[in-house]
Amino acid sequence: QVQLVESGGGLVQAGGSLRLSCSASGRIFNSYAMGWFRQAPGKEREFVAVIKRIGGNTYYTDPVKGRFTISRDNTKNTLYLQMNSLKPSDTAVYYCAATNYDSPLLLVGTYDYWGQGTQVTVSS
Repeated sequence: QVQLVESGGGLVQAGGSLRLSCSASGRIFNSYAMGWFRQAPGKEREFVAVIKRIGGNTYYTDPVKGRFTISRDNTKNTLYLQMNSLKPSDTAVYYCAATNYDSPLLLVGTYDYWGQGTQVTVSS
């Protein structure tokens, strides 16, 4: 059963904005942390951002700091990634993920649940 579903991906010009959404089941959304990862062709899946369930603490990978914002709406069981000032290097498939482990949150192996991904393409 698919328990996380991403949406909001698409084609945008450099400098533009896009907001990704991840709809999760109640059980999965109640995990310790929810995160976003991305994977470009020929590259490893990499950490983008994460938000903890308790306290809402957030962490970002250096390339997106100041441009991306991760948030969650607990009334809708939805995770968001607001992406501003997009660059061609941001082009990738973006994945939503969840984990009940508290460490290490920046590693792919920490996450137990994954969505199917949504394509984000930033043109020059």
